[in-house]
Formats: sequence, structure tokens, C-alpha cells
Amino acid sequence: MHIDIAGLAPDRIVFETSPLAELGLALHALSEPGHHPGLHGWATATSSALDPDLADRLHEADFLWRHTFSDVFMPFAGVRGGDGRTGANLAEDLDILDRMDDERFVAAALEFTCTSLYGLGSPSPLNNPTMRARALEMAAARGPRQVEFAQQLLADPAPVRRWVRRLFEDCDQAFFADTWRRVQVQLVADARHKNDLLRRKGIGEAMGAVSTALTVDEAGTRISADKLTEGRTSAVGPGLTLIPSTFGWPHLNLLHAPGWRPVIHYPVHQPQLPSPASVELLQLRMEALAHPMRMRLCRHLARSPHTTGQLADTHGITAPEVSRHLAVLKKAGLVTTRRRGRYVLHQLDLTSVARLGSDFLEGVLR
Repeated sequence: MHIDIAGLAPDRIVFETSPLAELGLALHALSEPGHHPGLHGWATATSSALDPDLADRLHEADFLWRHTFSDVFMPFAGVRGGDGRTGANLAEDLDILDRMDDERFVAAALEFTCTSLYGLGSPSPLNNPTMRARALEMAAARGPRQVEFAQQLLADPAPVRRWVRRLFEDCDQAFFADTWRRVQVQLVADARHKNDLLRRKGIGEAMGAVSTALTVDEAGTRISADKLTEGRTSAVGPGLTLIPSTFGWPHLNLLHAPGWRPVIHYPVHQPQLPSPASVELLQLRMEALAHPMRMRLCRHLARSPHTTGQLADTHGITAPEVSRHLAVLKKAGLVTTRRRGRYVLHQLDLTSVARLGSDFLEGVLR
């Protein structure tokens, strides 16, 4: 994922908080608790306290936040002619959502039907029969709730927009107002710190503080995100907004819809969370362990340190063959080496291997 920033003035990059964006990830955490093991207690307590009617309504619309994170949660980035500023509270964010035109609201609400076209741009299904038929067909593949939602939205967006706003307002009354009061201080402090870091030390330092999955090229013309997805957008015209989230980990979301202001929605740093492994390193490690001989070598290396000669003798292969396999494991960061006298001992890095499961999960969810 790449965001072009060549020639972008520093003051066009801002860190802000957004109650509506945070509500979106809170709803995602409620519907997909397996993605957020650290929020299990909050999700269980919140879900059990929901009014049955509100719980049913959330279930009706969970495709907006469960498997795809709809851009309706970031309307500040999509209002034509807007200043890209977020609201001070949820009501203000919802007012911004009301100012979004129907074409963009419908496109954002129907993201679950056109994810493959997200970064390419396409005619609006409101007035293009081909796109309308495609949206309804893809909704049908998702399920009856999605079909009904798409049909109502395409027939008349206004009632659906009112229904969505009322749903978010009821979430605020039921649980989110208390949640936002609890997390707002941390998010405001994080945004303030990152803005200060950006002004004092530049874009590279600021992006590195946001996530190790974000990098800036040497020329300072492009931000790249290490994600298992491809896309490209430009912040040169509209600017760039970065939004911290306490509910985000392990997700690092990038809004890159054509014509919208690019947004990076990132999880705030928490000491208990490890730094994410790069997608390239994750692939190296999984490929290294896929070979049956290297799996057998790991069995011995996990128990105690071994020399190359010991491993060759145990497995009935030559020392050069063992060395070649060890080189692959070392390159993947799975084996450590130390010298004891004239012997070189190799051992499996148990911490790195133990992290593979969570690294893989974070990599595919990022």
C-alpha cells in the first residue's frame, strides 16, 4: 500500500481523533472478538448488557464493520469541498456524515459488494445500471440481509441514512459514550504527541512512531504500508489524516478510495503488544519451516543446542546439507548461533517460533 506525498506541505498532514471511526472499530471488536483477544472482557461485558432490540439491529448491519470496515465511519474524508476535519464528538461526526452526498454514501455503504474495485473507482450504482446489477449480485452472494440493505439503499438512500444515524446514536447512548470518555484522553494525547513529533523531527520519525509497518522512502515522497493488500493513492491534493484507535490492533486501516482524503487509522502503542513482523519476514519463516528436513532439524534444535556435525550424524545427511538448511532457518530469524570453544552450536529461537501464529494472524488482519 502506497500513499504519494511528494511536495505535500507538512501542515497538510494531521493527526486527529474521530469518535465515529472509533465506534466503527468498537463495533468490529464486538462482532469479531477473535481478532481482538485483548478486548475479550470489554466485548463480553458490552454484548451481554445490550438491549435485545439494539443487538438485533446491530446484527442486521454488521456487514458494514465485521468483514470490511466501511468508509461511512470516516465521512470527514469524503465530503466534497470539506476541510477534512473530524468532529469533536459523535454528534458532530454524524453531522459530517449527513453532509456527504448520496453517491459517496452509497459507495461507502456498499463496499462489501465491490471490494475488488475499491481503489480503482467506478460509476455509482445509483445511476449506472451495470454497477447496480453488480452490487445486487454481490450482495446476494453475501446473504439475504445484505440483499435487503442494498435494495433499500439503491431505491432510496434517505431512509437508510436516517436508520444508520439512529443506530449509531443508540450505540452512543447504550455503551459508546462511556467508552469514548474512557479512551478519549489517551487518543487525544497520542494525536498531540504525533503532531509534535511530525513538526519537530519530520514525517519519517512520525510514521515510525505510528507503526513499524509504515515507512517513508529516502526522498520523502511516498509512505508505504506493509500489508497483504495492494493499493495506491495520493495525498498531494487533499492532504493526509491519521487517526489513533484503542480498538484497532492488529488492524492498520488505510482509506484510499479515489477522490477521498487518504486516512491511516492506526492502533495506539501499548507496551504489551509486540512489534509486528513484516510480511516478507513472515513469508520467509513459513517457507523455512515448510521443508520436512528443516522441520526435523527444528525438533532437535528446540530441545538443546547442536553442532552441524551432530545434526548431520543424527539425520544421516552430510554436514554441507545441514549447513544449507541452517542458513535458511537463520535468514528467517528462527535459529541462533553461539560458539563454545571450537564448537559452533545452533539452537531454535523458541520465542520467534512461538510468535508465528500471532504474527500470521496479525499479518493477514493488518
